[in-house]
Amino acid sequence: MKHIEELLVVEGKHDEARLKKLFDCDVLTTNGLGFGEDTLEIIRQASENRGVIVLTDPDHPGQKIRDAIIQKAPKCRHAFIERKDAIGKRNVGVEYCDEGKLMKALESVVTFGEGHREITAAQYESLGLSGDRAKREYVSSQLHLGKCNNKRLRKYLSMLDIDLETVRKIADSYERESDRLPK
Repeated sequence: MKHIEELLVVEGKHDEARLKKLFDCDVLTTNGLGFGEDTLEIIRQASENRGVIVLTDPDHPGQKIRDAIIQKAPKCRHAFIERKDAIGKRNVGVEYCDEGKLMKALESVVTFGEGHREITAAQYESLGLSGDRAKREYVSSQLHLGKCNNKRLRKYLSMLDIDLETVRKIADSYERESDRLPK
């Protein structure tokens, strides 16, 4: 059983049970959107002392939780799973993700910062991301950022301090990959 040193933050008890079954880890649940300042303060302190990995469901409530944590505890690291890998019988969640996908997500964590390089709207537009959802999802997937709309992807690129040329290379590799697909 793989040991995870950082505190894992998830939404619910089923997510916690799934992770504890697969990993030797400590888990804090937010109880969905029902968390308060006290939970955020625990997460902030843990991020300062031992490290925190946020792993929320790939849905709107999961993103709202992640956004609140980013505001209060910017040193946290973030792991993302794709929606297609987390579909259960009735809904979407970490608890439904298989072990391999969870392991990959936890190995591909990212840390958001203040961001020093901002990709301008014109540069972003020149990459062809704003009008092409599939291309934007490809870039998000390659950077392990989960599903992103235009505004979120630009924000994450800045927060991760990813330069324009790196994003251009990824976008170009999408173009080469889509050229190989049968039409």
